[in-house]
Amino acid sequence: MVGGLPITVVDRVGAAEAMCRAAVARRGLGGSPRFVTSANGQVLALCDRDPEVRDLFLRADVIHADGMPMVFASRLFGHRPLPERVATTDLVHDVMAIAPRHGIRSFLLGGRPEVNAAAIAALRGLYPDGPEIGGHHGYFDDGEEGDVVAAIDRFAPDILWVGLGVPKEQRFALRHLERLRHVGVIKTCGGLFDFLAGERRRAPVFLQRIGMEWAWRAILEPRRLGRRYLETNLTALRLLLTQTS
Repeated sequence: MVGGLPITVVDRVGAAEAMCRAAVARRGLGGSPRFVTSANGQVLALCDRDPEVRDLFLRADVIHADGMPMVFASRLFGHRPLPERVATTDLVHDVMAIAPRHGIRSFLLGGRPEVNAAAIAALRGLYPDGPEIGGHHGYFDDGEEGDVVAAIDRFAPDILWVGLGVPKEQRFALRHLERLRHVGVIKTCGGLFDFLAGERRRAPVFLQRIGMEWAWRAILEPRRLGRRYLETNLTALRLLLTQTS
């Protein structure tokens, strides 16, 4: 338990291999996909404040630690330290690197139309020998959602990357588990597509390693993220100190 959530103890390579194995194992079975999500300080604070959001995360099959403070807390207070941060912005490349070996097909759901297309193009450029990648933007309304879900299921991706933001992406995944019978794994991914498309920049590596990537993002987007981090960081710190075991 880290910050009050059951975080999976795994490194990035292990996480990528586990997702691919789970996806391959589900091919042709027609069952519900495996639901994999991630948590960081913002998520811990949201779960503490809203029981409904907490339930969304507790219903996931796997929760990765997408934040270095969670790793540090697990090493200081936990019985099973986390080996490293499993950031989705890195994990997607770990998955794509081994996708040809397993024939893993991906589908990217979310982002503006041009961002979604650019993210797909970026992955195809980086991994030209990889299997097919499909996608659909995230700007659909409730009336269109059924058609989007049907299109995803027809494409039958091994991994569906859902980037709709927390908690919308978790709600989407759980709402459609029974309909996505030809999907192997659903992985929520927040703002991943913006990074792949070059819309946002990652923090320098040294800031990532010391758990200060949030500060970098707040400097780049003070209006959107400054207040959020002010509101959530202290809550997340309290949870990491008191609810890690």
